[in-house]
Amino acid sequence: MKKLFVIPILCLLFACEEQGVLTRDGVNTTINQGAVLKYHGTFVPTSGILVTGEAKIYLENNQYKVVLDNFTLSSGPDLKVYLSKAATPTNFVSLGNLTSQTVYPIPTSINIAEYSHVLIHCQQYNHLYAIVALISN
Repeated sequence: MKKLFVIPILCLLFACEEQGVLTRDGVNTTINQGAVLKYHGTFVPTSGILVTGEAKIYLENNQYKVVLDNFTLSSGPDLKVYLSKAATPTNFVSLGNLTSQTVYPIPTSINIAEYSHVLIHCQQYNHLYAIVALISN
């Protein structure tokens, strides 16, 4: 009986540890001095979450990149970085898992003008952690 109780708990604990394909290797990219700041905004937490920092979108060599600047966040499982058309994760592009990486390339097929928010979202439990309303520079 005890084994039946322990196995689901262990599965739940370790299910959140798996990193997705996009950021499993901890790829870190950088922003060069020639990059142009196009959008920025300050993170606002949802209820019960602690967050600080900004999201900035730079254009560098015809590639947009989201930069998390001075960013800290309460820990959570399965956190993703989304570029979203709204303050909710209903129409978005996933930029990958939230890791120690601070720069997230935006796919070149994305029309950045259509996206107004950067979100930090727990995909596994469908819980929004933090929101940035982007302001054009």
